[in-house]
Amino acid sequence: MPHPLDAAAVRTWCALALQALGRERERIDAINVYPVADGDTGTNLYLTAESAARAVEAAFDGHGASGTEPGLADAVGAMAHGALIGARGNSGTILAQLLRGMAEVLGEGSVDGDPGAAAALKRALRRAAESTYEAVAHPVEGTVLTVATVAAEAAGRADGSPAAVARAAYEGARTALEATPGQLAVLGRAGVVDAGGCGLVAVLGALAGALSGEVPTAAIAVRPEASVRADASVRPDAPLRPDASVRPDASAPVPGGCPAADGHAPEPEGPHGGDGGPDGPAFEVIYLLEADDDAVARLRARLDGLGDSLVVVGGDGLWNVHVHVDDAGAAVEAGIEAGRPYRIRITHFGTADGGRAARRREAEPAARAVVAVVPGDGLAGLCAEAGATAVTVRPGEPPASGELVQAIRQAHAREVMLLPNDPELQHTAAAAAEQARTEGVRVALIPTRAAVQGIAALAVHEPARSFDEDVVAMTSAAGATRYAELAVAERQSWTMAGVCQAGDVLGLIDGDVAVIGSDLAATAATVLDRMLSAGGEMVTFVLGAEFPAALAERLERHVRERHLAVDTVVYEGGQRGAPLLIGVE
Repeated sequence: MPHPLDAAAVRTWCALALQALGRERERIDAINVYPVADGDTGTNLYLTAESAARAVEAAFDGHGASGTEPGLADAVGAMAHGALIGARGNSGTILAQLLRGMAEVLGEGSVDGDPGAAAALKRALRRAAESTYEAVAHPVEGTVLTVATVAAEAAGRADGSPAAVARAAYEGARTALEATPGQLAVLGRAGVVDAGGCGLVAVLGALAGALSGEVPTAAIAVRPEASVRADASVRPDAPLRPDASVRPDASAPVPGGCPAADGHAPEPEGPHGGDGGPDGPAFEVIYLLEADDDAVARLRARLDGLGDSLVVVGGDGLWNVHVHVDDAGAAVEAGIEAGRPYRIRITHFGTADGGRAARRREAEPAARAVVAVVPGDGLAGLCAEAGATAVTVRPGEPPASGELVQAIRQAHAREVMLLPNDPELQHTAAAAAEQARTEGVRVALIPTRAAVQGIAALAVHEPARSFDEDVVAMTSAAGATRYAELAVAERQSWTMAGVCQAGDVLGLIDGDVAVIGSDLAATAATVLDRMLSAGGEMVTFVLGAEFPAALAERLERHVRERHLAVDTVVYEGGQRGAPLLIGVE
């Protein structure tokens, strides 16, 4: 039985989309050849949808406390916001913009009655397609952009209920997807349909299922009339029955949703989907950005000159920025000039040659890689320069295990050293490592409890030695590094060093409050003296986003004058929440 276009339908849509993308993830990853053959489109779409679904559930939970339910505008707004802040990769960023475009229309509050709802859904799908072209710096046909446009056109010709409109959009998307190998040469050579478009078909199929109560059995089904019942209680991890999929040049279906045209995963081509050499940009840079429209317009122009695959989505002061560049630091600096970037994620596509062979012409993984969780963009850049994959986090927003698994996959190595750099992330990191092991990756969880321990471990990382020897060396370096940080108390509380008041500067050594002061410099000096009283040869300072450079110089001078034969090194960490991180080796 058809369902109305309301908040409950949005909730069901999110659940079904997550279910469908979870089922199709590996197949979509396998056919990912454009714009970069890095085999992660399906995973990125799944993680983006997961963030959207979590946001919708949070909206329902928030209203449930008062005994009410969210309206349609609340639900679609939460879905779009969740996708925006959780978008992964090029494909996830475009999906976030599609959902935002739909939310702009469906959140207007004029979706009343079935005829009005159908018309609103048509407008929403049209706005979604238009918005993606606005977000992508250089739109290319034969991609998810084309699939979204054809879907919106098909929906616009439909008559009847919202369910009929959604079904028409789904069928139009399927048809458009089948045509993509003939529109984009790299797809035709690889014998596959567009990976991002395949994901969008799955998402639109979920929308059709949420509104009709009937879910298509496959993202690209030869027999779309075959279906199963759907309702709001569907479990996101419950498998759908796979049917058969269309091959662009095939006369008979093959099992699965989005395989290659010949039934095999394609060979990755060049960095731009096969139409270039192996020397494309070395890094993928993604961050959320708080900035106004004018600043973002200038940012687009600057990033467009730095690299390719530029997608900037969002609005109302919050944006998600995605670009592939050689100079990751310049991309982050451009964001800093435009506003306030955070949740910065820098992925190194390449190998030890500096990234010029980044977009792998072969699917052969690297021998060993490092994945590190870091609290600031400066540390993320430091990790990238060392060839590590960084997962950047903000205070109070720890990464989920799925995000760490995704980072391990992006590292594209047979062996991975995982540095959580936070005692609170040990269980999350362990779960991610276990999941990666089931996928054939050998993962060692290095027990780093702070970012400075991660720096020490990364400094001794040596891929040329055996896996076990590398684990021992990195673990030993981390364990030999005492760590401290400065923090500012938010309220009065009891600590190991006594009672602190709001605004006091706290000096934490190895996780416990050891010093309470009123001045950053004095408190830092006291912490240093206590740590170095037990000996040490090297002090590492990691400066927070607002830590004065002059103060860092003062602390270096303090070490030179008070502690002979102790070297110092300073990094611009960019972290928020902790003005200063200190490591003593």
